[in-house]
Amino acid sequence: MNTQVNIKTRNGLDLIQMGQTIEALKNDPGLAQFEFRARNEWVDGGENRSAIRGFYGAGAEDESRHKDFVFTNGEPPVLLGKNEGANPVEFLLHALAGCVTTTTVLHATARGITIRKLSTRLSGNINLEGLLALNDEAVAGYENIRILMDIEADCSDEELDDLLSFARDHSPVCNTVCRPVPVTLERV
Repeated sequence: MNTQVNIKTRNGLDLIQMGQTIEALKNDPGLAQFEFRARNEWVDGGENRSAIRGFYGAGAEDESRHKDFVFTNGEPPVLLGKNEGANPVEFLLHALAGCVTTTTVLHATARGITIRKLSTRLSGNINLEGLLALNDEAVAGYENIRILMDIEADCSDEELDDLLSFARDHSPVCNTVCRPVPVTLERV
């Protein structure tokens, strides 16, 4: 009698599809090149809206999304807004949390680790003197960001620490935030 269990998913991810994706990328590294896009339009004051739909990846323009994901950026009253939505630096924390979480789950799955619980809390400090050009020594962005992750998984503490270190280094958003990335701003 065969007592081996046929596991098709782990942590909500399809293991067969994951294996096929990795094999396809190994066979054709060009498939790993993606271009993500966002459009943004100013509404009034500190309010603006971003729309996200199309992207290029896996060798083709994606056609799976039939409508835009729309995000309203706003500011709290203390920053001259009306709480129209989270502000862009809060969206950055949201993006960072989501990417670190997804990267952790993806690599835990690849390592055969089952996650039972995972949640994060993020906070960051910004000195508005940088944004407002009131102090040449103040940076215009986050001075630091802290991610506190509460995670329970079926592995040792050492394996978990290694997984989290790996996820931090391989999360695209975390990696983008942690290193200088060339950004151009052009008028069209």
